[in-house]
Amino acid sequence: MVRGKTALVTGGAGFIGSHLVDRLIEEEYRVVVVDNLSTGKLKNLNAAATLHHIDITDPMVGEVFQREQPDLVFHLAAQASVGQSMRDPVKDCEINVLGTLRLLEASRHCGIEKFIFASSGGTLYGDPESNPCSEDHPIVPISPYGMSKHQGELQLDLYRRLHLMRYTALRYGNVYGPRQDPQGEAGVIAIFSQAMLEKEQPRIFGDGEQSRDFIYVDDVVEANISAIGRGDGMALNIGTGQGTSINSVYHILQGITGYEWPAAHGPARVSDVYQIYLDNTKAIEEMGWTPQASLEEGLLRTVESIDQSIKANR
Repeated sequence: MVRGKTALVTGGAGFIGSHLVDRLIEEEYRVVVVDNLSTGKLKNLNAAATLHHIDITDPMVGEVFQREQPDLVFHLAAQASVGQSMRDPVKDCEINVLGTLRLLEASRHCGIEKFIFASSGGTLYGDPESNPCSEDHPIVPISPYGMSKHQGELQLDLYRRLHLMRYTALRYGNVYGPRQDPQGEAGVIAIFSQAMLEKEQPRIFGDGEQSRDFIYVDDVVEANISAIGRGDGMALNIGTGQGTSINSVYHILQGITGYEWPAAHGPARVSDVYQIYLDNTKAIEEMGWTPQASLEEGLLRTVESIDQSIKANR
């Protein structure tokens, strides 16, 4: 890494973004954060980072870019709830499509070196024809959220062709780990963990046999770091290559937390993909990246973090 370069992270006070900010500061980047704090939290934010409390859809965000002159942009800010995208697809589009376009324009005008985009391997492919799902699979999202992420990737490639902008799109699996919000409707591991620790009954939508590619947040951060110098012009799956059912996650968390009771069950959600896990071969070959944390190890760290947070708030 080159000391003295500036990295701008949108959503840098959020779950994944704040971990990335920490890692960039370790690498001696000057880090600037753009976050409207709608879901991000000040307590997550590294004190060494400079925060601009502004929405990515605000026209004034271009002035932040002009003032800070970032070399790299990591775009993680998003309306990230599949369910919310179904309830308000227009708002989802305003944030995820128009917001991304505004950032690309700001990046173009200040001549950034590279734009690294948080896309969604978990929603882009819809219900895949086969698993593990590779990047060559047709893009057939079944939610406005998945569609908006696809639109972001198309915008990136247009800017590459029109303006020679370097980019990498990272198609995340289901990211989990410390700092994930257990109060939201996304993030099943954080939701289950807090409920079990507080002796409340978690709820599973559907039969629980739906599978996901659960990937630990530190591995996602390392993929972003790897993308700084590699993977140009590519969209890459960032997952473990393995599917795990919601029921399996539930049982592992029971073992960690000592929670003894079965889950409540609700109706399946129409916007949820049933079975998806990601072929990560291309990311391994193109970026030299491999996931390191086992599911059991990652779940244990997550439960420990949520337990500490619960105790601190009592």
